[in-house]
Amino acid sequence: MLYFLSLLLILSFTLVGCSSNEKTEVSQQDGPLKIKVFGPQNADTNLETNYFTKLVEEKFNIDLEWQVTTYDATSASEVRNIALASGDYPDAFFLVPWVDQFSQTDLLRYGKQGVVLPLNDLIDKYAPNIKEVIENHPYYASMVTAPDGNIYGLPHLNECFHCSYGNKLWINKDWLEKLKLEMPKTTEEFKNVLTAFKTQDPNGNGKQDEVPLSGSPALIESSIIPYLMNGFIYDDSRSRLTLENGKVDLVANKDEWKEGLAYIKSLYKEGLIDKGAFSQNMEAHQKLGNNAEAQIVGASTGMHPGVFVTNFEYDIDYDALAPLKGPNTEYATYNFPSTPGGAFVLTNKASEEAQIAAIKLVDYMFTDEGRILSHHGEKDVSWREPKEGEIAIEEGVEPNLALIPLKEDEKPRNDNWGAQSQYYHSGEFRDGLVQATDIYTAEGYERRLQEATHLYEGKEPSEVFPHWAIWIDPAVADEAAMIETNIVDYIEQNSLQFITGTKDLDKEWDAYVKGFDQLNLKRYLEIMQEAYDNSSL
Repeated sequence: MLYFLSLLLILSFTLVGCSSNEKTEVSQQDGPLKIKVFGPQNADTNLETNYFTKLVEEKFNIDLEWQVTTYDATSASEVRNIALASGDYPDAFFLVPWVDQFSQTDLLRYGKQGVVLPLNDLIDKYAPNIKEVIENHPYYASMVTAPDGNIYGLPHLNECFHCSYGNKLWINKDWLEKLKLEMPKTTEEFKNVLTAFKTQDPNGNGKQDEVPLSGSPALIESSIIPYLMNGFIYDDSRSRLTLENGKVDLVANKDEWKEGLAYIKSLYKEGLIDKGAFSQNMEAHQKLGNNAEAQIVGASTGMHPGVFVTNFEYDIDYDALAPLKGPNTEYATYNFPSTPGGAFVLTNKASEEAQIAAIKLVDYMFTDEGRILSHHGEKDVSWREPKEGEIAIEEGVEPNLALIPLKEDEKPRNDNWGAQSQYYHSGEFRDGLVQATDIYTAEGYERRLQEATHLYEGKEPSEVFPHWAIWIDPAVADEAAMIETNIVDYIEQNSLQFITGTKDLDKEWDAYVKGFDQLNLKRYLEIMQEAYDNSSL
């Protein structure tokens, strides 16, 4: 139990970056200024009584009146939209991107209506730390600045290294050793390893119960297709868009995509891929990984092993497999770890005093002190200064922070905002996190992910479609969203049918390609090309 409590604590972090400019000022109000705020609240947190809430309320002489929702994405989105539609919405929103936040289209639409306020002047006058980060991070500037020049909301800048290359594959190194096999380097070598996993009884129980390769569509990073497809053509795992000399194009109608499907189909036909890999949810995926009678999973896709296995005795057997060299390419999927849109948004309900106080509060979370306290909580309770001899997560980096795990019977501390506070979590500072050198422990788990990600780093194409920094014109946003949904669904459905043999890849490929015409692919590429050309990248 202690291992998993520690593991959950460590997995929850994405550390913070440095900012030399810490000029955030304390509010001069005579009495606490009431600010109505909306945000998600998890089961272990009470935002009203929270340590960090109380700290900033005193620091800025404010009283945050929370309207909370759950961390369920559907519910959180519904509650936010209902509030906006009814006109009964708060002064400010403090959201968690992977739960719910304002999309770029939302920001433009509500900004035009005057519901969402532009932040430009407030940042210029009262938020020097935010201003500095925007000026020094061009990609963040592209994310926050709408085509009309206004900043309607602030997304999190969360430079999570291992999240940037989330489409990893983890292979059972214990089975490789038992069968005297080397780590596969090519798509064909990988197929041979999976065949050995299936036929040579690596778990030693005398049964052919091994599942050579598993995955799940429940998480983008756990999908099998992107990792394997990258040996044939680049798969960004999301839009299936690519860039070549600045031209936007689709990869899923190319001959190389067909080659990739044929390879994956061959694995499936020979029983090397778990039949549930294209349909099972996270619970079913993990149940397979934790199989009580015997370890049965030879390899699985996932951002980290904990996605598909929580049994410690099994977990330590999995190492990351570098991108496989296929007949055409040897790519790794890259995705900028920050989600564009608005996690922090001010509305026209906020008084001038509330606007100033709120932007100062967010600016504080862009400082060293504010970043650490907001995300990690109280010093010497949830985190501490490094001790002599402790080593940072990245080789050669000076250690700067050590987490204090929960004790086995300790209650959640309710001393931080966690994922709600990741406004400026740079990779530079995060690399200084103190980590144990044994990567197969809870205390060394993040080092394990760091080392694994170096296998994928830089393996993406020289040009990647930057969907995180693209603003779609509101006039065509609905049209683009509808076309995109139809195209993505069409790709997923047909890929599955080709892989499982429901459709004949050779006989029905041409019809599949032609089907994109009816989905308005040409129009979609025009919209995305225009959005890319108008971006500041």
